[in-house]
Amino acid sequence: MKKVFVLLLILTGISFAQINPEMYNLSADNIGKASGDTPLSNSITDIMIIGDTIWIGSSRGLSRSTDNGTSWTDYWNTPSFGGEAIIALGYHNKTVWVSTGHNEDGVGGESVITGSGYRFSNDNGTTWTSLPQSVEDPGDSSITYGVNTLRALPITVAQQNVTYDIAFTSNTIWTASWAGGLRKNNIDSLMLNPNRPWERVVLPPDYLSAIHPDSVYNFSLQPKAGAFGDEEYLNHVAFSIVSANESTIYVGTANGINKSTDNGITWTKFNHQNQRKPISGNFITALGYDEIKQVVWASSWKADAPEEFYGVSASSDGGESWETFLNDERPHNFGFKYYLTDGGINTSDVFVPTDNGVYRSNNDGASWLLPSSIKDTKSAVLTSVFYDVETKSLNDGTHEIWIGSADGLAVLQETGGIWQGDWKVFTASPELKSKNETYAFPNPFNPSFKPVRIKYSVIGQAQDVTIRILDFGMNLIRTVVQNASRNPSENIFEIWDGRDESGSIVPNGVYFYRVDIGSNDPMYGKIMVIR
Repeated sequence: MKKVFVLLLILTGISFAQINPEMYNLSADNIGKASGDTPLSNSITDIMIIGDTIWIGSSRGLSRSTDNGTSWTDYWNTPSFGGEAIIALGYHNKTVWVSTGHNEDGVGGESVITGSGYRFSNDNGTTWTSLPQSVEDPGDSSITYGVNTLRALPITVAQQNVTYDIAFTSNTIWTASWAGGLRKNNIDSLMLNPNRPWERVVLPPDYLSAIHPDSVYNFSLQPKAGAFGDEEYLNHVAFSIVSANESTIYVGTANGINKSTDNGITWTKFNHQNQRKPISGNFITALGYDEIKQVVWASSWKADAPEEFYGVSASSDGGESWETFLNDERPHNFGFKYYLTDGGINTSDVFVPTDNGVYRSNNDGASWLLPSSIKDTKSAVLTSVFYDVETKSLNDGTHEIWIGSADGLAVLQETGGIWQGDWKVFTASPELKSKNETYAFPNPFNPSFKPVRIKYSVIGQAQDVTIRILDFGMNLIRTVVQNASRNPSENIFEIWDGRDESGSIVPNGVYFYRVDIGSNDPMYGKIMVIR
């Protein structure tokens, strides 16, 4: 399983506090939507397709569709999920696994991401079993690794202990939980006893490139400074994980990529400093594995060394050497399209969602293509920030490509060449209760991130519409549309990009908008700009 979630990171130094997801976007979109024709959120961070079921994870919880997106079941504020955000999705042996989390106020009032455990369902989401986030007792300060008894910092709270990724080998579930490190559990035993303790897994410290259980060591398992002093090991801060087969797994940390071929006993670490052809950067925010070509793909962000850089790294020899692509891009995930030819699957495309679009290569990274636009007859994706890609094979031999972005969910039925076909865009929005109501979302909004949509209705017959943006003193800032003819519809959207008439992004603050429809009384709304 690959890591799938939104990353808004500031990597400016080498300390644990500085190299961490300070702004994982768990805030809700403030969309009070009751209908089930779209997922609840327009910030889609996680997609998982199992057979005919599509699972969506976002800050507003889990959504499921069993009819290819025609309707959605939302689990937001249900007894099983409450108001928890979805951090990671996984699937193994007919069971769906979900990790959840939320923001809490920490020291000094700063928001701290907090893990709230797991849910699993073996009946396709009809019923769910909850498991707590794994923590240690304060006295649980040692761990056995081969011939060694190592000191191990007990993680006693759920703050910063949140599971960002899930993977499976045989009957083992693996979790990468940032301050909680790398952990594993026996699936059958865990399903029988949800309170069963998780086993902490020892990875090499920052100064070692490999560990073996027969060797003698004196380091501590310590993802952050604590009881054993100020020393912290960034390689014990686990962030992403993917399994290549029943015994081989790759784990991404803030210090590189760790590989085990014996189900987590012996480890070899690859990073920017210890190889001749290394990864681009040591902070591994996502991992993907091409099962056909047996290639490991890594989202390798710049960590602390000045020679590191953001980009994508790929290895076709099990991590011994790496090729780098899309230099200076900030990837968030990986997806693969497998082609069925001559009775078997023998080739593939790789997709890389980034802050600047969804890149795609059908020649192992030699060249990359972006879609020209993502829109249907009613709506469009109005952002360059994309988080996840999954593909679905159809019975007629074509494929669907599902894409999650900061501005909604979209699916392409690819019936022609690369990126050729018809798009369908899912835009979550509140239902308007009357023809005299208008709504703007997301609100507040950041013009550097995505625009704001203004929703209104035209009833009866076509009307001319004018929409103006005004500042707090009711001075004109921008005319969005002027005397534009709009046909009757209960769901009409206009877009404001946060700029004034001169093209400059407006300062932070509260703005008003005025909607004039024909000779009707004007409608007003409020928009807050925060950058």
